[in-house]
Amino acid sequence: MDLSLLNRITTNPKVLSGKPIIRGMRISVIHILKMLSRGITEREILDEYPTLEKDDIRACLVYAAHVMDTKEEEAIHGMINLSS
Repeated sequence: MDLSLLNRITTNPKVLSGKPIIRGMRISVIHILKMLSRGITEREILDEYPTLEKDDIRACLVYAAHVMDTKEEEAIHGMINLSS
């Protein structure tokens, strides 16, 4: 997983209520992830959003994986602490 792609993901409280967005644009990570989950191809996304780059879509996937890893680790540590 190329964590350097996370540099493409930003937040700004003045843009989309602070949701993670791509390179400061008004395109949220969750919007791109939902498009991918509906089977919309990378090419179709890039055609619909010409300002996006392939690495922006990859960055969304890396971001989602990173968040899941972090949350999973927090949950595991919480379970360990509860059983102590």
